Amino acid sequence: MEYPRMQVTRSFDAARLRASWQRSERYGVPEDEVVPVFSGAVDTGSLLYECGTEVLRGLQATLANEPISLMITDSEGLVLSRLCTDAGINRSLDKVHLAPGFYFAESNAGTNGLGLALADRAPSLVRAAEHYCTDLRGYTCAAVPVLDPLTGGLAGSVNLTTWSEQSSELLLALAQAAAGNTAALMLARASGRTARPTPRGEVFRVYADRVDPGDLPRLSPAWTTAVAEARTALAGGRVVAVVGEPGAGKTALASLARRELRPRERVLNARPPAPDDVGSWLTLWTPELAKAETCVIVSGVDALPAWAAEELARLFAEVRHDELPPFVLTAADAASVPVALSPLVDRVVEVPALRFRPDDVLPLARHFARRDRGRDVTFTPAAARALTAYDWPENAKQLRRVVREAASRSQVVDTPQLPAEVFTGVGHRLSRLQALERDEIVRCLAEPGATVVQAAAKLGMGRATLYRKLAQYGLNARRLKS
Repeated sequence: MEYPRMQVTRSFDAARLRASWQRSERYGVPEDEVVPVFSGAVDTGSLLYECGTEVLRGLQATLANEPISLMITDSEGLVLSRLCTDAGINRSLDKVHLAPGFYFAESNAGTNGLGLALADRAPSLVRAAEHYCTDLRGYTCAAVPVLDPLTGGLAGSVNLTTWSEQSSELLLALAQAAAGNTAALMLARASGRTARPTPRGEVFRVYADRVDPGDLPRLSPAWTTAVAEARTALAGGRVVAVVGEPGAGKTALASLARRELRPRERVLNARPPAPDDVGSWLTLWTPELAKAETCVIVSGVDALPAWAAEELARLFAEVRHDELPPFVLTAADAASVPVALSPLVDRVVEVPALRFRPDDVLPLARHFARRDRGRDVTFTPAAARALTAYDWPENAKQLRRVVREAASRSQVVDTPQLPAEVFTGVGHRLSRLQALERDEIVRCLAEPGATVVQAAAKLGMGRATLYRKLAQYGLNARRLKS
């Protein structure tokens, strides 16, 4: 197939578009039409829908006389809302199924603005003939991903679509502003918690050669079993993906499993970069894959642009190894490993969240305090009870931050040295009634094929209320249904 010609000034965009066209070919997307993929239900109770629609209504008021359609999609490309007062463009978009309830990901619509923004997790502008399907070449689409301000995960996208002959110079800037305002509004309405900082690419040694795994604290069977699973798979020459919640210790587990097999091995951690840094990030560390006695833990592959995942898959396939694979992957869950990388994974090992390992809280707290202070730190019974009772929504990473702050104030940590967050929110022990409510929510969502809409109806509560309850109890609806 002949790929669209790009302007020289858009060389990086041209590479992304070319890669998107190649993916569209592999997906088997028809060149002459958009095959409709319809969902029977659109979740209008999510925080993304609520905040995104509010932001777009404000933007629409300033574009009242412009033929621009403003949309919100979820992370899978499902169109949640569409705002437009121009009857002509509305009728036209209906014909190509760019409407609420329809999916518009690359896999079914080919190269398009919102599909590319979701695949590469980067602002994307697709003009006229740059679309894969001829049905879409009458439009110009600008889309920007919306990241969850608390988890850093992909929440969805903001998409602005207009006629291809219209000026597109400001379209992407408007979409970027709308996506930023949506994320900011989501943060403001998410219990006032602190936004997760945007990741920046870096490579560093996880464990220095002098660190002995025997110096680490003895942890619960939930942790040691996961380490043993990873170690056994690696010893068998299998490629391992370690999955779990942010801050649960995925990189630490992967590194520990490697060190137990090769104590003197050099271990590097390649953290996911900002989208603009991906090229230089790959150049920085991929040569390490060919070095003996070196392992690279590629963290957060679920945050990588699609083209970068494909490049990594190619590099990994070319690496020759006689025993242990020279890389380990980490991601939020098995389903979020990029399509290009998932065929390489032989074994998935899950790290249990810290709230499911309460017996590990105090051993880890003492370990973190000793590392930061250089000597043992004592926790009073009251402080120990507070630490153990807290749910640790940000897992071990949050525990280390809390302990570092407390240990810097005193060598004997009591409740006054602990930050207020330990005594608020989901950190409190649940009452019996709250525990029963939480367990019933889990049961309804865990039923085969259950959706949030169905669970809310069964529980006798609105969808917005159920989403608030999920946040209150620290539950992940997708993980419960997987």
